[in-house]
Amino acid sequence: MLSAQSLACRRGRRLLFRGLELRLSPGSIHCLRGPNGGGKTSLLRILAGLSRPAEGQVLWNDAPLDARSRAGIVYIGHANALKDDLSLGEALDFLGRLGGQGGDCEGALARLGLASRRQAPVRTLSQGQRRRGALARLALDEGGSAARCWLLDEPYEALDAASAAALSALIEAHAARGGAVLLASHQPLTLAGAREIDLQRWSALA
Repeated sequence: MLSAQSLACRRGRRLLFRGLELRLSPGSIHCLRGPNGGGKTSLLRILAGLSRPAEGQVLWNDAPLDARSRAGIVYIGHANALKDDLSLGEALDFLGRLGGQGGDCEGALARLGLASRRQAPVRTLSQGQRRRGALARLALDEGGSAARCWLLDEPYEALDAASAAALSALIEAHAARGGAVLLASHQPLTLAGAREIDLQRWSALA
């Protein structure tokens, strides 16, 4: 589905990692580990096509990643990307359409325990509610025909136990449908079938 060949990442004058090889197959879940500042966010952004690698290339189904194939990727970073002036339902619908996702926004919000906040302005939501609202994008893929690749940067941040369990259920169900997931997290996770990737294996920081 999504793979990387001989990737290197440079931040300013610092080379964070080099020679990175990665393959995300349909039905797989991978947890990306590494120290703060080691390049986890940078790697996710490169894989999503939002940043360019210093070396190497990213492939989608063994062809170079381009604007068309990026439609198969859902990237959720640290920023929730919800517009403050919209209601939560409107903001989720906007993000879904922007990313080429259809789906039932009301149902997606309900999966993350936000059904009662659908009409609430984003600016009135707590940090945890905003995070759940952003993650509701993942639930928009349920019932869709395309098996996307999810790239998630610290998705469990600011979630309570119930919300974390709901997110884990979404991730495991997505993999069962043939999707792929790569997430960066410092937290211990118990996702079924998940494998760990230690970014320090390719670290250029010494």
